[in-house]
Amino acid sequence: MDKKVIDVLELRRTAKEVKRHVILMRILALLVIILVLIIAIAYAISYFYDKFGSFTVKVSKYDMVHQGLTLSETPDYDKATAVLNANIVYDMTNISGNDLPDNIDKINGSHNGPNYIAYTFYLINSGDDTLTYTGEMSIENVTKNVDEAIRVAVYKNGEKTVYGKTKSNGGGKESDCDSEFLSSSLVMRTSTEGFESNNKDKYTVVIWLEGNDPDCLDDIIGGTLKLSMNFKITEST
Repeated sequence: MDKKVIDVLELRRTAKEVKRHVILMRILALLVIILVLIIAIAYAISYFYDKFGSFTVKVSKYDMVHQGLTLSETPDYDKATAVLNANIVYDMTNISGNDLPDNIDKINGSHNGPNYIAYTFYLINSGDDTLTYTGEMSIENVTKNVDEAIRVAVYKNGEKTVYGKTKSNGGGKESDCDSEFLSSSLVMRTSTEGFESNNKDKYTVVIWLEGNDPDCLDDIIGGTLKLSMNFKITEST
């Protein structure tokens, strides 16, 4: 074969290889960009939930592993769980606590309304020992003083207690509340003694913005709140 023809064929082959290489590099670059975007979105969602998520329930992993204190969204559970997360309600507006459904503590798991967060879960002693435990609900993050008008109702085995921040003028609890927040960062505390093996305590937590609160003003629009409830064993027999 003529040398010139061979040179042309080799040039064509080289050009095709270069083009193929360029296309492959572009595809790989696009895949890398897509992967980075997916990771960034996942991180942003995780960051947002961690900073501004509505409600998280936790038990000490040590207490779960060694004593069998576990969480579940239903009275029957398949595996031990140390953390539960309630679904977030975005763009919550104010309502009256009198407008909450009468059966709000009768539904398991997340059962939010348009303008309130409702979450039912069970604390279960799946171990062999009889326990005493405490639980505390904390404010992990708050912006624009939205906690001034927030209400938190906690149903423990059907018994309801409504918590709210002390009146801004220092005049004690709000008229619709049973109890004041324990501090600026602590909503409430609960405890149970003689929590025997296979015992279950049912909790329902309801969070809303109380429209009848004098501090429910335009200034708190866009505010965010993150609450967590943490349980730990204080005694085991």
